[in-house]
Amino acid sequence: MIIRTLKIFIFYSILIGPVLSNTNYFEEGLSLFKDKKYNQAKFKFEQDIVFNPKNEMSYLYLSKIFKNLKKKNLEEKNLKTVILLNPKNEEAIYSLAKLKLDESDYKKSKELNKRLSMLCDKFCDKSIELKIEIENLSKK
Repeated sequence: MIIRTLKIFIFYSILIGPVLSNTNYFEEGLSLFKDKKYNQAKFKFEQDIVFNPKNEMSYLYLSKIFKNLKKKNLEEKNLKTVILLNPKNEEAIYSLAKLKLDESDYKKSKELNKRLSMLCDKFCDKSIELKIEIENLSKK
């Protein structure tokens, strides 16, 4: 009986131990991001994605890191992943609309901003500002 209990304990330790030990990757990444240690934060968010591939927030913060590193293609890729995982993520939609506006893709930016205005909860003011910015830039 003791050997059976010991086997069960070891089995669960092997399976559950790694799961419990990786739960802090996002929080560690967030802390590093706030300290502007982008390369270290990037690594932690990527580790989180390995264990939590549907964590939209890790992808969102990766997009912010790539924005700071001026890697627009990777920023866009991560923003699109966030939107794929959560089509109602206002921050990702707004950020992608701004990115498209910076690339002079007024049509796509306008389309994304329209989508944002329909969801509008936290980013309503930013959506209105973005609409004006799109209109002003597209007239030039």
